[in-house]
Amino acid sequence: MALGKDYAAQDCSLARALEVVGERWTLLIVRDAFYGVRRFSDFHVHLDIPRAVLSARLQSLVDAGVLVKDGHDYVLTEMGKELWPVVHTLARWAEDHLSAEPCRVFVHLACGTEIGPDGRCAACGRHVAPEELEIHAGPGVRRRTDPVSMVLRHPHRLLDPIRT
Repeated sequence: MALGKDYAAQDCSLARALEVVGERWTLLIVRDAFYGVRRFSDFHVHLDIPRAVLSARLQSLVDAGVLVKDGHDYVLTEMGKELWPVVHTLARWAEDHLSAEPCRVFVHLACGTEIGPDGRCAACGRHVAPEELEIHAGPGVRRRTDPVSMVLRHPHRLLDPIRT
């Protein structure tokens, strides 16, 4: 029996979500969009992804309503921003179970406090929206030299555009 290319036979909300964000590279593109990457060339250099694959994944995310194309920029929609807890939780899960140290740390701007694995600020107890977070390089970050990685070595507010 051949492996199917979609989840059409599944009667499951998770399967429908995977149709949008379950392909290889897709969540990394969404992650980078939260980091502020907006241009095709910046996604390409930071992810080191084949151009044809990146083009197809970006178009798929635009078609699904996760991203919108604004001139040369790809910007998260409100629907796309709702993926923040998924992206954050999955990264924290990997840190807990697959690696030793966090690559990125997220700080609540209002309190200056790192958010926990559940997305809550330790100081105020709130779940923090991505617009209220600043990204910092964590102790597990590798010293890559592509332009996006160089920008992300310094604190940067999530969703603020990165221009390289």
